Amino acid sequence: MADVLQLNTNSLQVPGEDRSASTSPSGSPSPSRNECSITPLTPSPSPRTEVRPRVARPFSVVVAIDFGTTSSGYAFSFTEDPETIHMMRRWEGGDPGVANQKSPTCLLLTPDLRFHSFGFAARDSYHDLDPEEARHWLYFDKFKMKIHSTSDLTMETELESVNGRRVRAIEVFAHALRFFREHALKEVKDQSSSVLEGNEVRWVITVPAVWRQPAKQFMREAAYLAGLVTPDSPEQLLIALEPEAASIYCRKLRLHQVIDLSQRPVTNGLDVEGSRHFDSSFRQAREQLRRARHSRTFLVESGTGELWSEMQTGGPYGAVGVDLAFEAMLCQIFGADFIESFKAKRPAAWVDLTIAFEARKRTAAPGRANSLNISLPFSFIDFYKRHRGQSVETALRKSNMNFIKWSSQGMLRLSAEAMHELFQPTINNIIKHIENLVQKEEVKGVHFLFLVGGFAESPMLQRAAQNALGRNCRIIIPHDVGLTILKGAVLFGLDPTVVRVRRCPLTYGVGVLNRFVEGRHPRDKLLIKDGREWCTDILDRFVSVDQSVALGEVVRRSYTPARMGQRKIIINIYCSDTDDITYITEPGVRKCGAITLDLLESGAVAASAGDNDKGSAFERREIRTTMQFGDTEIKVTAVDVATGQLVRASIDFLSN
Repeated sequence: MADVLQLNTNSLQVPGEDRSASTSPSGSPSPSRNECSITPLTPSPSPRTEVRPRVARPFSVVVAIDFGTTSSGYAFSFTEDPETIHMMRRWEGGDPGVANQKSPTCLLLTPDLRFHSFGFAARDSYHDLDPEEARHWLYFDKFKMKIHSTSDLTMETELESVNGRRVRAIEVFAHALRFFREHALKEVKDQSSSVLEGNEVRWVITVPAVWRQPAKQFMREAAYLAGLVTPDSPEQLLIALEPEAASIYCRKLRLHQVIDLSQRPVTNGLDVEGSRHFDSSFRQAREQLRRARHSRTFLVESGTGELWSEMQTGGPYGAVGVDLAFEAMLCQIFGADFIESFKAKRPAAWVDLTIAFEARKRTAAPGRANSLNISLPFSFIDFYKRHRGQSVETALRKSNMNFIKWSSQGMLRLSAEAMHELFQPTINNIIKHIENLVQKEEVKGVHFLFLVGGFAESPMLQRAAQNALGRNCRIIIPHDVGLTILKGAVLFGLDPTVVRVRRCPLTYGVGVLNRFVEGRHPRDKLLIKDGREWCTDILDRFVSVDQSVALGEVVRRSYTPARMGQRKIIINIYCSDTDDITYITEPGVRKCGAITLDLLESGAVAASAGDNDKGSAFERREIRTTMQFGDTEIKVTAVDVATGQLVRASIDFLSN
């Protein structure tokens, strides 16, 4: 199908034009560009609100899965008792200093690619394998980052296990989600007084706000593959944005459920400067946010006075950044070639080393003066001596890193300065990002800043936030800060309308033909059809970047089949990070997805084929398409105007 549509501003088709399908790729006009496959009839310049009745679904329980980079977990709530959120049972095993009920995001597959275990069980089982045997098993750790970093994500994208073997990413994620499904449903049934049917469970999966539509669709497809829901019941699964989920939970917090980390001294609940009571201003800000119910990737709109700011750090700024810094330090000491070889030849031992660092990383604090000991696996020490012909201690001396010492007990001794160096790049990125955000006109005067998520547990980040931002706003940490996203996701599943307005992260639209205007349109866009001059490749916007779109607002376009008996209409979607664009061929504009309208199931094909020879009734055939951009996912529906029948419509961001 053609990548460019013909726009008719008068809601009329161009008479007598040839509408056979074009197979030319997107880009500059080609000789076949005059074969336009579909004609939009009624483009609307902006979304409009459509009051949609809330469809009552017989959901008895909401189960949320927080699929984190470092750790994951689930929680649930029965709709008859929505005030009670049940956390997942505590896992066997665990790390020192880890108080929450989440599990490491790691997966173990057998050599023949069958599921073996997830979380602590996967980690411990991999550790217990014989080193030679472990080389054949597939261990995946922190694999969520791959989805964020892959620009051309598809159903065929692969993940690499620790031993180097590759598996389709969709299968890895499905294994993990299937594991959570089985455990969550067992726990739900244990606490339910009645037998639950599959369609009585609403599932919620959290994703970072910086994930774009392909990654969100990927998680949905993985959920289908895992058996959480079926493609025939898509409304049974919600995709929740992590910062939105956290903010939903924060709206319900009471004063005794938060910690104020601000540097401002408080006496008897009153600022030394004589400002309002913290209790009063916190409650006022919370109530204004609750009324507004606006959400953005980085912030929410203000009420009248206080401003509640919701930040998503827009990049890999979490605790994984500290892990990468530790690996870079090892490469500097022992050589990048050795570290890569060790990871490939002794994968289980490498995992043991990363676990040892993870445990010590959690104990790092700004005021700590003594060194932290990190155990080096014996296989690391032995492998290095065989590989380099010298001891680990010698390598440390030659590295000239004075803040890292060697212990005779087989440990690396990292001084407080060394841990500071590992944390600093990631923390600096977070602080700089927040400082840039609060300079924006929309968020000037922020009074409360919430730190949420796993990395917010770190005293290193907390102190840095206090020092850099505490003079201008109060730094708030909810109790159980690592569980705020998970609990908020449950609340979102109970009431998906809690966020009423979202900002569009990109400009979306389709390519169309418009009347050619001499002096306004470039000559290389000129297309002559049946004696009429058209301009090709014009972007017909659906929504613009940073545009506020309310829940329930829709964008409508109407299309006609290109020829008699056509089975499908395919409309390519383009997107851009900016709104200052006119043509789909401009730099920064890319094809990001496609809408498919299945005419066969709606009866439109049969109706068209039965029209008279002149095709007058066929010319009036109209497929009205409705798109929603106000939810966490872009959705599309369609109807055959002539028959009133629904047309099977789908939107795909994974097949580019």
